[in-house]
Amino acid sequence: MTTSPPAGVPRSGVVAVVLAAGAGTRFRGPGHKLDARLDGRTIVDRAVGTALSAGIGPVVVVTARQIATALHPAVVHVVNEQWADGQITSLRAGIDAARELGASAVVVGLGDQPFVTVDAWRNVAGTEAPIAIATYDGRRGHPVRLDRDTWDLLPAEGDEGARTLMRLRPDLVTEVPCDGSPIDIDTMEDLRRWQSNSSTSSP
Repeated sequence: MTTSPPAGVPRSGVVAVVLAAGAGTRFRGPGHKLDARLDGRTIVDRAVGTALSAGIGPVVVVTARQIATALHPAVVHVVNEQWADGQITSLRAGIDAARELGASAVVVGLGDQPFVTVDAWRNVAGTEAPIAIATYDGRRGHPVRLDRDTWDLLPAEGDEGARTLMRLRPDLVTEVPCDGSPIDIDTMEDLRRWQSNSSTSSP
C-alpha cells in the first residue's frame, strides 16, 4: 500500500528511502521505540526530517502501521504488510515505490538512527558507484546508495537488506567517510543515554 503526494525525481534520479517497519521488540518502554522522544521530537521524525532536509530527492518512508508518529506530508508513505519476513521486504517495498517515481538510484537510511547527518545523506547520494555506503571511523553504516542496476541483485528474503549483496560483490562497493553517528535506538538504555547527551550529539 502506497500513499503519496505529488513528487518528482530530480535530475540526479535519486530517491531517499527510510526504513521504519518492524516490531522493535528489544525496546521495553511505553509505545514503539520510533515514537520515543529526543529533544522534543520522535526518533522517526528526526530520521525522516534529516532525509527531507538533505534535499536529495523525494523521500519514501516504509512502515508497518506500527508507529503513532504522524509522518511529514511531503513523504511517500509505503506500508509493508510482509515486514515480519525480514528487512529485505521493507527495502524491496521502498525500491518498488522508487521505481514508480522513476528513480535511477535509492539512498537508504533507517528510522531508528536519529543522528545521521544531512551531509551523510548528501555525500552518499553524490557518488556514482553501483553501491555506496557511509562509514563512521572506518565502520560501515547507513545511509547506503543502491544504483538501479543493483536492485535485481538483492536477495529475495532475509533480514540483512543489501549486506548480502555487498559481501558477494565487493567490487561494486565504494565507502564514503561521514561525520555524525550511525547509532540506532534499540533499547530503553540506548534512549536514556542519548537523551542525556543528545544536545551535543545531534546533527
